[in-house]
Amino acid sequence: MKHWIERIADELKDWDVDNHVVASGTSISGSIHIGNSCDVFIANAVSKALINKESSSRTIWIADDHDPLRKVPYPLPESYEKYLGLPYSQIPCPEGCCESFVEHFQKPFLDTLDDFGIELEAYSGAKMYKDGLYNDYIRKSLEKAPEIRKIFNKYRENPLKEDWLPYNPICKDCGRVNTTYAYSYQEDEVSYRCTCGFDGTMDIKSGDGKLTWRVEWAARWKIFNITCEPFGKDHAASGGSYDVSSIISREIFDYKAPYPVPYEWITLKGDAMSKSQGVFFTPGEWLEIGPAESLYYFLFRSKPMKHKDFNPEMPFLDFIEQFDRVEQIYFKEEQAASEKEEKKLKKIYQVSQIQKHSQIPFRPSYRFLTVAYQIAGDDLENIYQILKRNSQLSDKMAILSFEDLSDSQKDHLAERVSQVKNWLDKYAPGFVKFQVQKKIPSVTLSPEQESFLRDMATLIEEKNLNPEELHDQMYALLREHDLKPQKAFQALYKVIIGKKMGPRAASFILSLDKDFVIKRLRMQE
Repeated sequence: MKHWIERIADELKDWDVDNHVVASGTSISGSIHIGNSCDVFIANAVSKALINKESSSRTIWIADDHDPLRKVPYPLPESYEKYLGLPYSQIPCPEGCCESFVEHFQKPFLDTLDDFGIELEAYSGAKMYKDGLYNDYIRKSLEKAPEIRKIFNKYRENPLKEDWLPYNPICKDCGRVNTTYAYSYQEDEVSYRCTCGFDGTMDIKSGDGKLTWRVEWAARWKIFNITCEPFGKDHAASGGSYDVSSIISREIFDYKAPYPVPYEWITLKGDAMSKSQGVFFTPGEWLEIGPAESLYYFLFRSKPMKHKDFNPEMPFLDFIEQFDRVEQIYFKEEQAASEKEEKKLKKIYQVSQIQKHSQIPFRPSYRFLTVAYQIAGDDLENIYQILKRNSQLSDKMAILSFEDLSDSQKDHLAERVSQVKNWLDKYAPGFVKFQVQKKIPSVTLSPEQESFLRDMATLIEEKNLNPEELHDQMYALLREHDLKPQKAFQALYKVIIGKKMGPRAASFILSLDKDFVIKRLRMQE
């Protein structure tokens, strides 16, 4: 059984090339999110798979920062509409914290690459034009404009004009690049007109212009000898960018198009991600609530063209439990449902790994830690004791004291606790949150509820029970007092957290200081 990443690497191994170049690219039109950065994560995984198969491979990333701004990205003010049509590379930083608009939006993404174990060569599209990397391709594209026009017209309802050239100068008057029309050239001088009314010429060597997208894409395939490239499904549509660029690559630049890896969009809580609407979730935000490997698991657990929806709220707890289970199966800490499932899940985890672990990382139940953290805060030793009292540790871990933990185990615990804290702060719904009341809340209880709480206090004082045993004893007690479970548990939550609802009662009780619980259930300060 092979993962789809491995199958791609196997097919690429048969290509007659000495070195593979797996490319990725991102438009710097706003915050780079987990949807439009899929190129990078997939490219990195394919490149690593090739290296694992003893093929030479490197990953490159091209910032499409010479493209025009088409929409003002969130959270920029409407005043930025004055920059519409200008190349991203020509727009100032919105907060004055970086040298440019481009750096402001790409830096947070590039800063996460080490966390995700990604090594790549980064290029700026604007700098490539300024440095002359495209010059020969611009010349050939101008010379072959009639042939390129015919290729384009095969896929267009309205044919391009006879004087159309596959190049857009940046207007010297208004600075826009998506409003110009190049109609003739003499050697390196291109004549153009702009919708702003300006008519002039420009030298292609200045870098103040760009090839039209589908020609540019084909050109950079040859510039870098690209052999594989992931891209969004819009480019993969029949007659779309990849189809047209492939023909241009072959017929105009004499280069075989790269192996395509199209992928489906990622939605956020069912909505399409949009930089202009502020509907997105970045890799940096992911690292705040989950381990880096879990993002790889999210991307690689299904084929690239399968729809993926991400919800950082309550569904994230289910997702992270799935990731933990896969990790436990990989390290033989848990049994898979079948041999077939085990092989499948181990393959997914294998391609999701960032570094090889000799033993399973110490990642206690995320869901349980949402309770433990709200009781113990950042006190890792206290949290560890709560985990132990609630049978939340493996047999190997349960015999260890906090002092016995290795530095790596403490680091993984601290990382997960920090992620849980961030999730509680940013994404947890109100009903998940609670605070243990320092003083007895002002509550009204029935005689049956009061009696139930007193007997609970005696039970906890006299017996050392695990969560399952305490759960059973609680139900036996509430039946003795002729209380419905809802009324009994409401009494517990009211006197401890001042709310009618709370975490699972037995585990919650065992997570608290024993003396505190006994006094509180007896309504003693």
